[in-house]
Amino acid sequence: MKGDFVKMLVVASLVVSASFLATGCSKKAVPPEGKPAAEVAPIEKQKPDIGDKMGKTESLDSNPYTAANAKISEGRTHGPMLPVYFDFDKSDIRGDQKARIEGNGDFLRANAKVQIAVEGNCDERGTNDYNMALGERRAQQAKKYLVNLGIADTRLDTVSYGEEKPLLYGHDELSWAQNRRDDFVIR
Repeated sequence: MKGDFVKMLVVASLVVSASFLATGCSKKAVPPEGKPAAEVAPIEKQKPDIGDKMGKTESLDSNPYTAANAKISEGRTHGPMLPVYFDFDKSDIRGDQKARIEGNGDFLRANAKVQIAVEGNCDERGTNDYNMALGERRAQQAKKYLVNLGIADTRLDTVSYGEEKPLLYGHDELSWAQNRRDDFVIR
């Protein structure tokens, strides 16, 4: 007799548990009183009404100096200036980068009140200390080049980030080439 009671208790608790599970997982919207269920949209499909609160559409290519056809990223440099890229383990301004730094000099001559920080960066190869020193040499080379173009050295600060601020986190030549650069940041 006691065994039958325990079996009935177990069966009853299973039935109650199953009914809670079946009804607790329903995702249907409950219609308000007086409306048929067919007129109520499910909650997932309702979208907020934003009306005319959207701003005007802007082009993603708003900076003409970072054209969509550029083959390389433009770093953290403030436009219209362009970053200068370096060869592996070098701090001298490459021939193909001279037009970029001269363009930066033209911008600085045309905007006499603008002051910038030249930020030297390196790829991940090498020790932290070595890369900090290499980044500093790169920033100093760019500053020296700009001073030789007639920009007052009081308008130019330098800082080295070494390998601490990479643009790309890959471990390949494309990523490393992007990270070996000087950025020109308006202060």
